[in-house]
Amino acid sequence: MNRRMQIAAVLFPRVTALDIVGPYEVLQRLPGATVTFVGHRIGEVRTDNGFLGLAVDATFDEIARPDVVIVPGGVGTRALLEDRPVLDWLRAVHPTTRFTTSVCTGSLVLAAAGLLTGLTATTHWGALDLLGRLGAVPTTQRVVEHLDQRIITAAGVSSGIDMALRLSELLVDETAARAMQLMIEYDPQPPFDSGHPDRASDAVKQRLAEYSVDKR
Repeated sequence: MNRRMQIAAVLFPRVTALDIVGPYEVLQRLPGATVTFVGHRIGEVRTDNGFLGLAVDATFDEIARPDVVIVPGGVGTRALLEDRPVLDWLRAVHPTTRFTTSVCTGSLVLAAAGLLTGLTATTHWGALDLLGRLGAVPTTQRVVEHLDQRIITAAGVSSGIDMALRLSELLVDETAARAMQLMIEYDPQPPFDSGHPDRASDAVKQRLAEYSVDKR
């Protein structure tokens, strides 16, 4: 009997929920896939605003050879940039993954682990400078692939769904990815076009500054 494909979804305090739940909704439907939420210790972690709890089901020590790794973002990533257990685990598992991936500021953690040195990568638009200081080459592309290094990074929050659909194609095939898209009815038709700073008005940017909640 073939071994099931193990997808390790990293959780940590102050994670942004959609960064990991979006990819989860896509990838958990792939045939033969198991998604395991992994973290420092088993139990609940709270998301960036504290409103939502997500459960860690396995510790890093228990997941030694995942097929896929997803590192989400959130303000909690800043504490991970010098977190030896997380960084050491990423360095240890990456050589045997099929793909090591990130969403939003999860790429900062991959960079801190040395996995993005000299590579183009993306993150939330508000963290591109920091990504560069960590050794990557920042780009505003929504999804950035380095298939020879088996690394994929996605930009802010909602881009994790795009990344997961592409990953579905790479892991299975294009029809599988399209089936996943149809299953979750991912058919974006936003009423506004302010999803990137290049297209947001000054008034929108000012309102965002007033809200002053850093969820990156």
